[in-house]
Amino acid sequence: MTARRRAKHLPGAGLAVLSLGAAIVVGAALVARADEQSVSAIQLATFMSAKVGEPVQRLIWRGGLEMKSPVDTFGGLSGLTFIGSDGRLVMVSDRGNFVSGQLIYDEAGRPLSLIGVRIEPLQNSKGNDLPRAYARDAESLALVERDGVPSAVRVGFENLTRVADFALVDGRPQGPAREITIPKWLSDVRSNETLEAVCIAPPTSPVAGSTLLLPEGILNDAGQHAGYLLGKSDKGPLSYISGDGMNPTDCAFLPNGDLLVLERGISLFMFTMRLVRIPAAALVPGAMLEGSVLLQTTGGDIDNMEALAVHPGPDGQTRIAIASDNNFNDWERNLLLEFSLPN
Repeated sequence: MTARRRAKHLPGAGLAVLSLGAAIVVGAALVARADEQSVSAIQLATFMSAKVGEPVQRLIWRGGLEMKSPVDTFGGLSGLTFIGSDGRLVMVSDRGNFVSGQLIYDEAGRPLSLIGVRIEPLQNSKGNDLPRAYARDAESLALVERDGVPSAVRVGFENLTRVADFALVDGRPQGPAREITIPKWLSDVRSNETLEAVCIAPPTSPVAGSTLLLPEGILNDAGQHAGYLLGKSDKGPLSYISGDGMNPTDCAFLPNGDLLVLERGISLFMFTMRLVRIPAAALVPGAMLEGSVLLQTTGGDIDNMEALAVHPGPDGQTRIAIASDNNFNDWERNLLLEFSLPN
């Protein structure tokens, strides 16, 4: 959402808080299993006129997919994370579902298809499916690791604003939610302008293990996005400066600890997106964060880009994956785009 809400009661007012061709139907041999769904994928050969392997602004285009499914619960992809280094991933839908599967690459290292797709409802703390749309609006997703091993995913919600962990079983989120305490000024805001971005700092970060919370439309008195760093020793408010007409929709960390923030806006009835990079050392409680632009574009190469993840590609090189939320509309698309940084 692009509307903004000013936070009037923040603690300490003014806180700096298939190359375009035939679709590939994947999982066809798995139709007999009710928990695996059919998804079709069309390879995207170019981005902003760049071919795969060519530079696009300050990134390298690595290919992408446009994904469709006859299953009406596939879509609304608002958060993304990768489990391990073999392309296994989990996405979260703003209708309260986990979408898990494995991203497959072709011999040239381009995204080819999504296989083994399972769609499973999120549960509340009692192990029941979330009861109504107001409680299901999951918008962000981050991987929780224990001693370097993936153990859970952390999900941020809008409307009924909260953060909760879900245990990973065989690489898929399972079981009841375990709620994580967040600041009251944030949980008290009940709208679709709250938690769009949640990410967890890696061991290389000065705030390793801390969770960054970046709301979409909650502003402090300086007109900046009022964020919060949630950690044991690194804990407190901070602020984030987005581009004009833009709002943060997700965040992710590079292996060296630098922070990436994905922003989204609307210009002349078209979606706009911006990806920025913030040095690792800048992320501390009380900071005013502002990134340098890696990629900014408007138009047909993108859609409603909401999800961001960093993961090892098929060649071991770090990939930056960006996915879109189609809002379950026929005129929007489920895109998965991949980039890398120049050597």
